[in-house]
Amino acid sequence: MTNSLRPQGPLGTPLPPARQPTRGVPGPRSSPASPGADAASAAPGTAPAKPAKQRDAFFDNAKYLAIVLVAIGHSWEPVKSHSRALEALYTVVYAFHMPAFILISGYFSRGFDMRADRLKRLVTGVAVPYVIFEVAYSLFTRWADDDPGQAISLLDPLYLTWFLVALFVWRLTTPLWKLVRWPLPVALLIAMLASVSPDIGDDLDLQRVLQFLPFFVLGLYMKPEYFQLMRRREVRILSVPVFAAALAVGYWAVPRMSTGWFYHRDSAQEFGVPWWTGPVMVLVLFACSLLLTACFFSWVPRRKTWFTALGAGTLYGYLLHGFLIKGGVYGGWFDHDWLHEPLGQAFVTLVAATVVTLLCTPPVQRVFRFAMEPRMAWAFKRDATEIARERVGAGKS
Repeated sequence: MTNSLRPQGPLGTPLPPARQPTRGVPGPRSSPASPGADAASAAPGTAPAKPAKQRDAFFDNAKYLAIVLVAIGHSWEPVKSHSRALEALYTVVYAFHMPAFILISGYFSRGFDMRADRLKRLVTGVAVPYVIFEVAYSLFTRWADDDPGQAISLLDPLYLTWFLVALFVWRLTTPLWKLVRWPLPVALLIAMLASVSPDIGDDLDLQRVLQFLPFFVLGLYMKPEYFQLMRRREVRILSVPVFAAALAVGYWAVPRMSTGWFYHRDSAQEFGVPWWTGPVMVLVLFACSLLLTACFFSWVPRRKTWFTALGAGTLYGYLLHGFLIKGGVYGGWFDHDWLHEPLGQAFVTLVAATVVTLLCTPPVQRVFRFAMEPRMAWAFKRDATEIARERVGAGKS
């Protein structure tokens, strides 16, 4: 089952509007200025760097709404089996909620390079939380499911932690995607090849890493004006019949197609279909996901709302809500018959949206920051640029 920034992007693209480190989509702790800003600020007699611009409310709103859909989708899994309509809605949501989140992750990774401070942020903001939550989910499964055989393996991501592995790999390969002449076709080719390679296995959930890769690569090459186009009034109007058609297709496809295709975690052979079905499904689902993602972005508010500030805590909500969903499954919370009726399913939806909203709030972020954003200054050598700045400052004083 599924589900988290800077200087000039590839090919000299302008900075994204959201310039500050984003907890929901972890990024390197760095100044949002141009790559030469650090050297300029360290030189004596130069003017201090300009303060970073405010965060763009549109992206925080989009991340919050996407993570709410992730939590709602997970809450539907235990109660949708007897409802074809809910299964269809579940299919449509799964077609775009993670692609939208991954595309934003790619957009805010445009400035990633191998600079020391960004590598540190990658380790502390992605790798370390992965280790912590992989161990935590494994221990939780042992206790809640009374399964002492549940192994702790950092090579086999459990439940929601696959996204952290994927984000680590994707962001680490960002400099390579800046060099490739045709990045998106290459990423699609890799995803297509993965869909016919069952021998990839489950290590690091590489099937998902590779099959979702095109959405991240596309995000790397997105420009602010592309998002402006998706937020035009005519796009919002057209999105209504598009979503209606998607629901109709989803309703038709429920008894005819496995929803496992939307998880992107298995090869065609594992579905028991001809090998060529895998590449075809990769292309079809990529096109469908992009269309629905564009429709989703068209309805995301561009102004500040009551939930805009929660966009900075979406990775907290993503990783923490899984304990409640898993705990509910293990504890039999979803076994009540009334929860499988329309009113009960609506109640589950409301509870899931409320819970994940609370998990994105600043108080929860403060409590769990030790696990999600550890500083770990003790683990790294001091950056030479930082030392030079201190020497310059001491000399001026």
